[in-house]
Amino acid sequence: MKVFTMGVHVLDVLVRPVREIPEGQGATLVDDIRMTAAGTAGGTALTLAKLGARVRGAGAIGSDPTGDLLVRLLDRAGVDTEHLVRRTDTATSASVLPIRPNGDRPSLHLLGANITYGLDDVPWDALAEADHLHLGGPELIGVEVATRILSFAREHGVVTSVDLLAPGVLGSFEQIEAALPHIDHLLPNEDQVLGFTGESDLLTGARKLLAAGAGVVAVTRGGDGALVVTADGAEPVPAFVVDVVDTTGCGDAFSAGYLRGVSLGRTPSDAAVLGSAAAALVAQGLGSDHGDFDLAAADAFAATAKSRT
Repeated sequence: MKVFTMGVHVLDVLVRPVREIPEGQGATLVDDIRMTAAGTAGGTALTLAKLGARVRGAGAIGSDPTGDLLVRLLDRAGVDTEHLVRRTDTATSASVLPIRPNGDRPSLHLLGANITYGLDDVPWDALAEADHLHLGGPELIGVEVATRILSFAREHGVVTSVDLLAPGVLGSFEQIEAALPHIDHLLPNEDQVLGFTGESDLLTGARKLLAAGAGVVAVTRGGDGALVVTADGAEPVPAFVVDVVDTTGCGDAFSAGYLRGVSLGRTPSDAAVLGSAAAALVAQGLGSDHGDFDLAAADAFAATAKSRT
């Protein structure tokens, strides 16, 4: 699988556990502080590389120490960073994530250079040679730019997928509608489906996305697993029972597992099982890069681990 992960790249700074922020200039001791590559493109790239894909990243980051570290972390994970463009006037996107004891993760986020990525930055020739394009956070670069990129990929026989970044409350159908006919696999979370479609029912929202042109809609639902919706119907895929340390990057890991499954010819539902397994493996540690597993290990986990009912 030769895949481009294009779009949002973030450096995460994770602190655990954080029960509350000290008042004033107070201090508290924590167990762990880590920095990892992340984002709907960068985080997905990490797990795709673990699962045996050849991954090339594309997006905009700053020419700052944060960007240097982000590139180094991606390189170390086996992701080709040649096509990450460096901005001299904009910082690299970053988040500070105080991880609660139950794994929840409120975020302090800097948008940074991600929103500056445009058509002049796209490595068109290299993209045409890929098997798959995963575009993370298209709403940040605008639906017209995203549509141009996705339609080019489809015209050159490249399978396309999209994951959204904005919370559902900030989404609108107009932000994604024009791109939907060019998306083979749409991978939002439940909140995004409802927010971007304006529907109150998840299945109705997913079917609205299908009707507008998306090929498959695979919706992540946190501890409730995933819902895979196609023209033939809808199938729930349960999550796996694990001791959750941190949910950062679980959605990106699901995307990676799902897309790797698709690349291997698996049905959307079977691909979602691999996605749920990858998410469960990542959730057991701190950060998007957690877990020393490969495709065989993820499949073995899926075959033996207990599912939530």
